[in-house]
Amino acid sequence: MNIELVLFGAFALLTLLSAGLVIFAKSPISSAMSLVATFFFLAGIYVLLWAHTVAVLQVLVYAGAIMVLFLFVIMLLNLGETSSSGPRMTVSRIAGGAAAAGLLVVLVMAIWRMPTTGAFTGAQAVQSGFGTLAVIGQTIFTKWLLPFEAVSLLLLVGMVGAVVVAKSRI
Repeated sequence: MNIELVLFGAFALLTLLSAGLVIFAKSPISSAMSLVATFFFLAGIYVLLWAHTVAVLQVLVYAGAIMVLFLFVIMLLNLGETSSSGPRMTVSRIAGGAAAAGLLVVLVMAIWRMPTTGAFTGAQAVQSGFGTLAVIGQTIFTKWLLPFEAVSLLLLVGMVGAVVVAKSRI
């Protein structure tokens, strides 16, 4: 059996498990730490795909800077354990369950329709310069400039909103 395929399966399974912990963790801090683990496992998948620059950026930017921002907001808002009297069925939980079921159906259909011949016969030739900073920078700042700036603005608005909410509590 191919070691890359085994590692990919392990990283994929661990990514799914840690992402599930992000959703189902009781404490916001535990959820954030599970998200850090998810980012690290995704970086491992990027390494297997020979995208080393993207893997390093995943660890530095997301597991580092973005998670510091998330933890700052969690601690600023002083989010603690929520006491629940029991499981309640709300509209958002029903909609979330329906969305998860729909995603499962889409994934099963995509896997079912995959071609069986020649799909995973081996590594394909990588273009020269693939994964280098020059190619990534060229792509981000030409093709994906508007989404890149929109995400930056969204993070800034979220941080300012957290400060405003926390300030009104004091």
